Amino acid sequence: MAFSKTLKVLLVGGVSLAGLTFGATTIASAAGGGGTGDYEMVHKHWHFKGMGGTYDRAAAQRGYQVYREVCSSCHALEQLAFRHLGDKGAPFYNEDYKNPNENPLIKAFAADWTIEDIDADTGDVLERPGITADKFPPIYPNDAAARAGNGGALPPDLSTIVAARNGGADYLYNLLIAYDAKKPDDVTLTPGLYYNPVMDGGKIAMASPLSDGIIEYAPMEVYEDGEIKTVAAPEATVEQMAADVTEFLAWSSDPKLEQRKQAGFATMLYLLILSVLLWFSYKRVWKNVKH
Repeated sequence: MAFSKTLKVLLVGGVSLAGLTFGATTIASAAGGGGTGDYEMVHKHWHFKGMGGTYDRAAAQRGYQVYREVCSSCHALEQLAFRHLGDKGAPFYNEDYKNPNENPLIKAFAADWTIEDIDADTGDVLERPGITADKFPPIYPNDAAARAGNGGALPPDLSTIVAARNGGADYLYNLLIAYDAKKPDDVTLTPGLYYNPVMDGGKIAMASPLSDGIIEYAPMEVYEDGEIKTVAAPEATVEQMAADVTEFLAWSSDPKLEQRKQAGFATMLYLLILSVLLWFSYKRVWKNVKH
């Protein structure tokens, strides 16, 4: 009887774990952001959604370009270091450079930023090009300077923005493309505010950051299935850039998503096999016992 109860607990536990995994995915997909007016949220198909979802490497690479050339003028990536861009599962991962600190592309990205450091001899503050071990630098020296440069509003950190906002990727994507929506008559804007129906109250301190052709995409080299593939450059429309930077920021919010899903799948497979073996063992051991 004790063995029977243990088997039931294992079986129920396996089913419950599967239900929790499915439920979490469903809740995350169904969550939506607030807003005003008659704007209808656009729900895109994101490659990273679902139990087997993975990031779109080419889109995430383009998204980093959008962040670097547009978003980084105000917004930081506080939780990321440059080397993270070359980790396994990251946009610029290359199997030839499993240590991202040796990846020449990551080295070039880091060197493109200026990092404040301390002179070891004099203690003076100096500036130097970034290295792969550095974290992405702050855009402003402090919150007061950030507010002063943005009309009193504090630009949020973008490294976890997709995970931090209700609605996730759909929320961010719609926020970036909804600036052209018609403003309702009952929404009054004060100087320094802009109408965006995705924001609660319909008011946002950030002007529309994207416009068609604001950047120029180039073909991307993406490491997939053990080889490097070249992906043609799409037209840099507002919708395309919004989708790309959302893909990149979804990765920055959850850089270990693919590894976690792989481990979860392996765990579920193990529990399934174990449950089947326990069931047949139970039937064999107790086949001659009435209960």
